[in-house]
Amino acid sequence: MTASTSKTTAKSSNEASASEETLSFEQAYAELESIVAQMESAQMPLQTSLAAYTRGNFLLQHCQQSLAKVEQQVQMLNERNQLISFTPVDD
Repeated sequence: MTASTSKTTAKSSNEASASEETLSFEQAYAELESIVAQMESAQMPLQTSLAAYTRGNFLLQHCQQSLAKVEQQVQMLNERNQLISFTPVDD
């Protein structure tokens, strides 16, 4: 790896870390969907697939953590501290 490549990689990883801190659930979910679609197409080289899998795993964990935080907030807001299951109304 050349010095310029390693500097670019370090810069990219620093930028990714900063953007990951501000990544919303919707942004993470959309990126995860995109990664899954790309991987399902089977058009990615092996190394790219591995990087995509790693990023997808991070995004999945981010989404799960975001949902867990929201669930905790809902529980605190509910006066009986119980979640009521959603049951859709059939037309």
